[in-house]
Amino acid sequence: MPDAVRALAVALRPRAGGAVSVVEHPFPVGALVPPHLHTREDEYSIVTEGEIGFRSGDREAVLGPGGYITKPRGEMHTMWNAGPVPARMIEIISPAGFEHFFRELSEMLADGPPPTEDTVPILAAKYGLEFGRPAWLPDVVSRFDLTPPPGA
Repeated sequence: MPDAVRALAVALRPRAGGAVSVVEHPFPVGALVPPHLHTREDEYSIVTEGEIGFRSGDREAVLGPGGYITKPRGEMHTMWNAGPVPARMIEIISPAGFEHFFRELSEMLADGPPPTEDTVPILAAKYGLEFGRPAWLPDVVSRFDLTPPPGA
């Protein structure tokens, strides 16, 4: 995720009483977010530019601008740029707090050498994020000509 998908977070915690945060994700061509699940948050993704593919549980969809999908906590999911041009989406995360994961990850990447293999999983665990290697991942990578995430 570090080079492929960068996040710009707008935390609404003070204004919304911690109910939600909003994160914008740009997706370069070929980008794929490593499959993962959240143990603490539900996510609502809205495509604003380009085409983004989503796999959440058994559901798969490719959505264009205005399309949206829910990704409930505890459900393995991934997102990818499904088109030939850069794409972008807005994500509403409830409750707020997970936006700090993106801030910490960005700082970790900006501070010097690439993180060690253990660093990102330790950060992820702090925020209740669990990575997975679902059986369907190679098929998604192949069908959409994606850059697989590290370790996949």
